[in-house]
Amino acid sequence: MRSGRHTRREFTRMMGAALAAGPVAAIAQRHAARRPNLVLILVDDLGWTDIGCYGSTYYETPHVDRLATEGMRFTDGYAACAVCSPTRAAVMTGRYPARLGVTDWIRSRFQGGRIPADNKNPTEYVGGPKDKLLCPPNALWMELDEITIAEALKPAGYTCCHIGKWHLGPDDWYPEKQGFDHNIGGCDFGQPPTYFDPYRRQGQGDIPTLPPRQEGEYLTDREADEAVKFIRDHRDEPFFLYLANYAVHTPLQAKMDLIEKYKAKPPTNQKNPTYAAMIESMDDCVGRVLDVLDELKLADDTVVIFTGDNGGLLGPTDNAPLRSGKGFPYEGGIREPLIIRWPGVIRPGAVSHEPVTSVDFLPTLCEIAGVALPPDRPIDGVSLASHLRSNGRQGLGRDAIFWHFPHYRGDVVPYSIIRAGDWKLIKRYEGKEFELYNLRKDLSETTDLSETMQEKVRELSAKLQAALAAMNAKMPRPNPDYAAAGS
Repeated sequence: MRSGRHTRREFTRMMGAALAAGPVAAIAQRHAARRPNLVLILVDDLGWTDIGCYGSTYYETPHVDRLATEGMRFTDGYAACAVCSPTRAAVMTGRYPARLGVTDWIRSRFQGGRIPADNKNPTEYVGGPKDKLLCPPNALWMELDEITIAEALKPAGYTCCHIGKWHLGPDDWYPEKQGFDHNIGGCDFGQPPTYFDPYRRQGQGDIPTLPPRQEGEYLTDREADEAVKFIRDHRDEPFFLYLANYAVHTPLQAKMDLIEKYKAKPPTNQKNPTYAAMIESMDDCVGRVLDVLDELKLADDTVVIFTGDNGGLLGPTDNAPLRSGKGFPYEGGIREPLIIRWPGVIRPGAVSHEPVTSVDFLPTLCEIAGVALPPDRPIDGVSLASHLRSNGRQGLGRDAIFWHFPHYRGDVVPYSIIRAGDWKLIKRYEGKEFELYNLRKDLSETTDLSETMQEKVRELSAKLQAALAAMNAKMPRPNPDYAAAGS
């Protein structure tokens, strides 16, 4: 365990004591009858325009659209990374991926993610002779001394359930090792072997935490069943449900009747019928969660957050008007749908243009639940609770948000990003160093202003460098073998 950190047992004891005194007690008194239930729905590879209320006319998402009419829709919601594992770690901890050392997607064991004999994450930089830079190694798991949302909530009496994709490490780092009472489907897989029961594929195996039950059953329907069952079983106590759908990640597989439905529908720039069918199944899953909350008269006591972990994958979907998609530093890679419903607090149909990101969920849920944040570590996110209570009128008072991806990925070179107000600066560590965009005037990032606004570049670059240094971010290094390879 790292120096200066508390064990999970110590954190639980501290939080239990904190609930009895201080400002947290005042919050707790307001929830004396019952702390609100918390539902966080995180969809894999969901594009910003994959939802009807965000502009899609090809995909059909009536249940997510209903959530938006009953809550607040954010136009400027962001994932903490353009790929999945770093965002998931940020969601769980309220800390930027650069601080956690989880800055790329985690390789599962079937993909070569071997666990070292000493059970320590790798530290040696990586790169071949054709790479101009040596890159920091990505973690093979999120460290257990990180405090998750579940661990923060448990001292307040929450029962916590994870359903779906985890992708933050193998067995010893599963959700149940990080405060969740139930783990249904979470393992080291970044994608399911198949979307149809028995969820097994040669070379990958089966999902070890999701026993088959009905051959041919669709995985997203199974996740919905498990979510409904959990809510029914725990209706009389506060619960936290983290529903992390494997959809709409590849493999592209869907129910045949839905595929045929979209084959018959006129295409737009979005035109893949199988992907559209997967979107509809995901939306049906959301609908079943909302319906059971209504049926059990829990809706007014439940906060629901809906979002995704990175931008839509180019090919299966189209993120226009955003530029590019998953893995890239442009808006199509990092901007996400974000909807929050908090009955009795948020005015139905509210819209927020405040930039928010994955690290904000832990502090938000902690404040709503009336529990303290982990006291012994920096929390990068800010609570959205006051912003929600004001229906978007009260800003967050935050200067900027950040991204850090110090890796090669196909034709993507290592980069970092800062967004401050309307301005977005992309810094690359190989090739053209900077791109600068004004997102209010140029959402599609068509006009690079870095050459004509060099003072703004210097200002944002200095802020970005200072933030990365404060996070102890691992930076790419020159590769001493690169010149020899090119000579």
